Amino acid sequence: MGELKSYKELLVWQKSMALVTKVYSMVKNFPKEEQYGLTSQIKRCAVSIPSNIAEGWGRFSRRDYIRFLRTSRGSLFELETQTLISKNLNFIHNSEEIDSSITEISKMLNSLIKRLEEKP
Repeated sequence: MGELKSYKELLVWQKSMALVTKVYSMVKNFPKEEQYGLTSQIKRCAVSIPSNIAEGWGRFSRRDYIRFLRTSRGSLFELETQTLISKNLNFIHNSEEIDSSITEISKMLNSLIKRLEEKP
C-alpha cells in the first residue's frame, strides 16, 4: 500500500464524516428549545471529529498530528456522552447506528495514534 496523499483517503476521516451526517439527522427532531443548547453542542462536537483529523494532517509534525487526533478522540467521547444525555431526556430512542460508529471510530483513532507514536 502506498503513501496517502490526503486526509480524505483515511477511512477514519471518511467514517467520521458519515457520522456527522447521521448526527445532523438525529438532532432534527430534538425539541425547539434545545436548538442553542444540546442540539448545537452535539453538532459542534460531531463536526470537530473529522475537522481535527484534517487539521492535524495539515500540520508539519507528527507530534502535532497526534495531538489533533487525540482532540478528535476527545470530541468523539463528548459526542458519546451527549448522545447518552439525549437518551436520558428521551430525545432519542434508537441510536444504535451512531453508537456503533462511535465505537468503530474510537478504535480506528486509537490504532492510528498508536501507529504514529511507534513510528521512528
